Amino acid sequence: MEGTFFPNRPLLPAAPAQRPTQTLKFKPTSFPPPSPQPQPPPSFQLDSLLQHLQHLSSTPVTTHTLTLLPSSQDSTTHFSSLHSNHPTLDQDKFDDVKFGFLSDRGKLLLNSIVGSPLHELNDFFNSAKFELVEVDFHSLLKALDLSGNWERALLLFEWGWLHFGSDQNLRLDNQVVELMVRILGRESQHSIATKLFDLIPVEEYSLDIRAYTTILHAYARTGKYKRAIDMFEKMKEIGLDPTLVTYNVMLDIYGKMGRSWDRILDLLDEMRSKGLEFDEFTCSTVISACGREGMLDEAREFLADLKLNGYKPGTVTYNSMMQAFGKAGIYTEALNILKEMEDNNCPPDSVTYNELAATYVRAGFLDEGVAVIDTMTSKGVMPNAITYTTVIDAYGKAAREDDALKLFSQMKDSGCAPNVCTYNSVIAMLGKKSRFEDIIKVLCEMKLSGCAPNRATWNTMLAVCGEEGKHDYVKKVLREMKNCGFEPDKDTFNTLISAYSRCGSEVDSAKMYGEMVKVGFNPCVTTYNALLNALARRGDWRAAESVFLDMRSKGFKPNETSYSHLLHCYSKAGNVKGIEKVEKEIYDGHVFPSWILLKTVILSNHKCRHLRGMERAFDELQKYGYKPDLVVINSMLSMFARKNMFSKAREMLHFVQESGLQPNLFTYNSLMDLYVREGDCWKAEEVLKGIQNTGPMPDVVSYNTVIKGFCRKGLMQEAIRVLSEMTTKGIQPSIVTYNTFLSGYVGMELFDEANEVIRFMIEHNCRPCELTYKIVVDGYCKARKYQEAMDFVSKIKDINISFDDQSVKRLDSCIREKVESTL
Repeated sequence: MEGTFFPNRPLLPAAPAQRPTQTLKFKPTSFPPPSPQPQPPPSFQLDSLLQHLQHLSSTPVTTHTLTLLPSSQDSTTHFSSLHSNHPTLDQDKFDDVKFGFLSDRGKLLLNSIVGSPLHELNDFFNSAKFELVEVDFHSLLKALDLSGNWERALLLFEWGWLHFGSDQNLRLDNQVVELMVRILGRESQHSIATKLFDLIPVEEYSLDIRAYTTILHAYARTGKYKRAIDMFEKMKEIGLDPTLVTYNVMLDIYGKMGRSWDRILDLLDEMRSKGLEFDEFTCSTVISACGREGMLDEAREFLADLKLNGYKPGTVTYNSMMQAFGKAGIYTEALNILKEMEDNNCPPDSVTYNELAATYVRAGFLDEGVAVIDTMTSKGVMPNAITYTTVIDAYGKAAREDDALKLFSQMKDSGCAPNVCTYNSVIAMLGKKSRFEDIIKVLCEMKLSGCAPNRATWNTMLAVCGEEGKHDYVKKVLREMKNCGFEPDKDTFNTLISAYSRCGSEVDSAKMYGEMVKVGFNPCVTTYNALLNALARRGDWRAAESVFLDMRSKGFKPNETSYSHLLHCYSKAGNVKGIEKVEKEIYDGHVFPSWILLKTVILSNHKCRHLRGMERAFDELQKYGYKPDLVVINSMLSMFARKNMFSKAREMLHFVQESGLQPNLFTYNSLMDLYVREGDCWKAEEVLKGIQNTGPMPDVVSYNTVIKGFCRKGLMQEAIRVLSEMTTKGIQPSIVTYNTFLSGYVGMELFDEANEVIRFMIEHNCRPCELTYKIVVDGYCKARKYQEAMDFVSKIKDINISFDDQSVKRLDSCIREKVESTL
């Protein structure tokens, strides 16, 4: 029955009936070739990748404009400065109704502006300055807008502001500014709008509430929350009454800013006092604010109060509730909300199903998340780019890149065009695996499909370089990002903090945090998580605890990512008590036991070899109905094998089979380790031969495990045979390999052979460590050959001149302690 754990694999060959006679000399028949020189960093691939992204970002986007009117022939004689070679349009295409508000002089200017390349417009404006002074500026902007030329309208506005802004007689009037605000708002040019109105003193103009609301929305979209709040207060001071839309924008600003629940409640009271009835956007915005802060009780209470007052939630409100609970990993509550929608005949839309898919994958139910695509289709709701991107991203995080790329192709075949977020997700997934050539193909596809990179694409590139540990490349990408017109936003700074920490540059991580605050971005939970991630990589749990205290003191609520980083920090430092503190918060109900969090508890305890903590978290995982993934199962399997809990280990193997999980190399290595610990080294070699034939390809751990099995049985020649097979396949022995042979020889008191192994190591550029020599010293002492042990230590420097003196002294002290213990 042993060979049927994974029936999808062919049966492995039976062990040989007769065992060969053992020859004990350490003489591998295939010597390992010299260790290859370290490979140069993949600078060429990263350079090529960066060049493609630069080219794609700098490729001009073609703006489609409507056909414009020609100038009246009698008007052309009035403006000598407008005579040029720019094309004019035929008279029969003149739309007098659409552009009837424009004077003949304005029509001539309009025609010339549209006929000029964008990069030449400033020169043209300067040449036509006097004509532009005399024309109705508002009408000219309006005509450019109607013709679909918002970029030209913006350039004209900026030129007008620079030349007329300080002149009280010529300055742009309120109508002109309001029109420009509306144009940028409609085109979703939020970044441009905020930069423009940071320069223009808006308070000097009597703008209407609609214009102010548009500017506030632009500040909200670009993260300039303080600027928005100041403008909102000044707006009320001058007597403008906010509309329902204005209040909704401000609720969104406070929600995104974080730590603003009291301000949100004040705004809601202010809205009630003015008789404004909450709409779907009011409710969904407040609930989303609660979701960002993990304030789920407040979200429940807010919606319950509304229901008591007769409010019937719509699809948008329910979607926000699903998102709030889905992000927290509470998938059962999200499913209850979906059922409530159905019971109340509230039709789910594509956003509902997108949130459902996201909820499933966050809770570890990847297959169920994938199935949402079919569910949507069966109910007449077509999956969109967000649906596919959610599942593609989940596949990537589960290390199922091939499935992600297959779904990516399926998405395009179904007629659903990937958006920039989809491409960014695919690039991030491939970047983690250093598949740079595939990333270049994705960038080329983006270009062919007309999908321009955005700031998030560049942020993804920063993260990719961080994964590679390329400190200089992170700086280079940031520089080129700015050159392409993408200024860093809050997400960029958070990405930089993480990227530099992965490069091992805590100084630059701290510098980015300082720059982020300096340019006006307030730290958020994501920022703190980036800092915690940096600390987790070096196991600085004291500093991580300080970050937690700082978060809470400033009103931030740590989320599952925060706790996961803290757990990794404790495990890196081997701090089991720290892990237990987090476990107590989870099991006492203070922190929701999400799938991600319980999985992290298992992995953290596994790193510390703390079985009890692993078993408790695994039980909790099953108690809440979560599906353990292969990473969790492999961790449990390896720990049970290490603890010689063979029946428990077999339970995990059967779990893999019953769950339909595809075992990976870690699974097979753990299975071989299980057989070795049970004393069945031949069975371990059967598994090794099986994966040699069918995959996954064995690594040095695979061979070391089988070698360990033979060495423990004293079958040294069999171990040497496996070593020779290993080197023949191009896999270099590690120091663990040689230490394993040493343990086998000294266990049999074959010290001459052990010394031969050490000489062999040195000859083949594998420098023995202190543990290597200690294995031999312990063997001598166990055999009560203390003088031989002393002689061995005294000769170490003769054969290994680089071995440090402190290690020699520790070995010498170890022998003396053992001698004294026998007296």
